[in-house]
Amino acid sequence: MSTQARCRCQSCMIRGMMGPALLIVLGILFLLHQVRGGRLGFDNTWPIILLVIGLVLLASSLASRDGHVDTAPAIATPVPPAVPPSVPPQRPYSGQGQ
Repeated sequence: MSTQARCRCQSCMIRGMMGPALLIVLGILFLLHQVRGGRLGFDNTWPIILLVIGLVLLASSLASRDGHVDTAPAIATPVPPAVPPSVPPQRPYSGQGQ
């Protein structure tokens, strides 16, 4: 189970309807193939499938992206290690016996 939030913007919601739209179109095309006695084969119906894909993509690109949540994993940039503050070197016997 993923812990990432799914995007609910209009553009992503329309793009999410691609699969169901294609299943409905394929079902209608198979039904027409059966009703028409096999005269409506795939060689005549593939442009309809491409039209449905194009229409869904066009509707998705024209829809609003307000509230879009980017679900792609962010590439973490490495953080350089913290540099300790510079301390001047101490001489162990400084100030003695001069």
